[in-house]
Amino acid sequence: MVEDWPEFTSFVRSRSPSLMRSAVLLTGDPHQAEDLLQVSLAKAFVAWGRIREQEQAEAYVRRIMVTSNISAWRKVRRSWPTREMVVEPFKEPGREVEDRLDMWVGLRSLPARQRTVMVLRYYEDLTEAATAEAMGCSIGTVKRYHARALSALRRTFEPEGAHQLGKVVK
Repeated sequence: MVEDWPEFTSFVRSRSPSLMRSAVLLTGDPHQAEDLLQVSLAKAFVAWGRIREQEQAEAYVRRIMVTSNISAWRKVRRSWPTREMVVEPFKEPGREVEDRLDMWVGLRSLPARQRTVMVLRYYEDLTEAATAEAMGCSIGTVKRYHARALSALRRTFEPEGAHQLGKVVK
């Protein structure tokens, strides 16, 4: 194991920023994300001999992060703090940062499994099959969580009455 240390250290230095971003999105809390990443990297080091031979180290660590986060859900149920959001019916110039912050709050308001699906599908750009594999569930379950998450985010971000805008009144 001592001979693996330099290679593992190099991996940690190069991939930690990306893995940390994923951990923050998965947990919704920077402090929990640090813990999640640390635990995941510790588990990866134990299996480093197998991982580096497959050249799948980052995917392996992401899988560890997702399963460790799922284990945390099962142990403790948490509700995420949310705030009331007012969504403008048009885009103001220079509003991109506010939009990203609003989306962050929207993601945090989702239940943990739905949030994980959204992070893996859109932030990590995984397919439904890869997301299902990472979460250890079926593709149908991923589709169900995805649909529910999109519905919840639409309700959060649509202005009142916007769902009727597309209907033609006769």
